Amino acid sequence: MLAFPHLKTKRLILRPATQADAEAIFTVFSDPKVTQFHNLDTFTHLDEAIEVIERRSKGFESGYGIRWGIARQQDNCLIGSCGFTWDKEANAAEVGYELASQFWQQGIMSEALSAILQYGFETIGIQYVIAEVMLENVASKKLLQKLGFHQGKWKQHGFWKGQYHDLEQFILTKDNQVRLFS
Repeated sequence: MLAFPHLKTKRLILRPATQADAEAIFTVFSDPKVTQFHNLDTFTHLDEAIEVIERRSKGFESGYGIRWGIARQQDNCLIGSCGFTWDKEANAAEVGYELASQFWQQGIMSEALSAILQYGFETIGIQYVIAEVMLENVASKKLLQKLGFHQGKWKQHGFWKGQYHDLEQFILTKDNQVRLFS
């Protein structure tokens, strides 16, 4: 097994989340604005954050995917996460992410995703990355478009929180990637 890759950007450190980050992760996922478009309920107990940390660690160890904690360089405090789940047969990945709402609209997720996309395409050698977004999640759609993703719609493709959701699928290929933060 490879060591977990630590990535650095102008303002961020992308690293694995540890048990010491449980309160920060709880803070992110206890905000209903953050969980509104996620396939999980808003957190009400710290144990839920600990389970997320353990699940993501096991996912990396098993080769299922990788999820970086997004930390500010100034204090190494976790403010969100981003990462991939792998489709090894297709040499592809699906990207997912979330960010504490007080850090929205500051270019932080663009910066973090640019770094992991570059890592995925150049270091891992994936051919394409997809993202599935609920139609109402305008900010996420704008982010993906800014990064060069192309979109299409799927009717009632997702089911969570007791109902079906129409999703838009975004795709970015190795040949069409945009280098915003090189």
